Amino acid sequence: MATGFQQAPASSPRRPLKTRQRAWAQAMARWLTRTGVSPNFISLASVVFACAAGACLWFTAQAEGWTRVWLFLGAAAGIQLRLLCNLLDGMVAIEGGRKTVYGEILNDMPDRFADVAILVAAGYSLPVHSWGRELGWLAGVLAVMTAYVRLLGGSMGVQQYFLGPMAKPQRMAVMTAACLISTVAPIPYRHGSIVGLALVVIVVGSAATLVRRTLRIARDLKSR
Repeated sequence: MATGFQQAPASSPRRPLKTRQRAWAQAMARWLTRTGVSPNFISLASVVFACAAGACLWFTAQAEGWTRVWLFLGAAAGIQLRLLCNLLDGMVAIEGGRKTVYGEILNDMPDRFADVAILVAAGYSLPVHSWGRELGWLAGVLAVMTAYVRLLGGSMGVQQYFLGPMAKPQRMAVMTAACLISTVAPIPYRHGSIVGLALVVIVVGSAATLVRRTLRIARDLKSR
């Protein structure tokens, strides 16, 4: 194409996303490529949106009524904008031909901060649960560990596994759903219970993901 938008190499270690083939995603990536926006800037913007989502979640702990509803909507929007940045930075870098020598660092490292910002803040949004903060930190640590194991496999020369059941897209889908459900269930005695349940699901699913990825890497190493 005239815009320089190309297909990514099949061997590229990227998360398999059907969304990349959607017309709207390709149109946005082409537009960003034409306007000269750096893929590294998009990667860093994902952290800004994640921190905004985390701040919204944090403040729901003391909010009531419509303020709480708008905070949950803001958190859901921030999470989705974070994911949109995660989608577009790679498309602009690879398909758009704007990959940089340190792009891999800015493609992966900001994701770890983004996960922690959202999940830990979700834990601090649970004022009625004495274990809320610990649950948020546990979810954040496990999210980072799932990425660590994936990259560890790649460093040992085997395939990078993006499988779940609670990979990044699934974690963020659960958190987004929890935020949206919380907007229509602002019942005082359930304050934060939906987000708390979402964190439990993420913790259990992330632990299972960690085990699955580790076993898959071990199998690949053994079969060499």
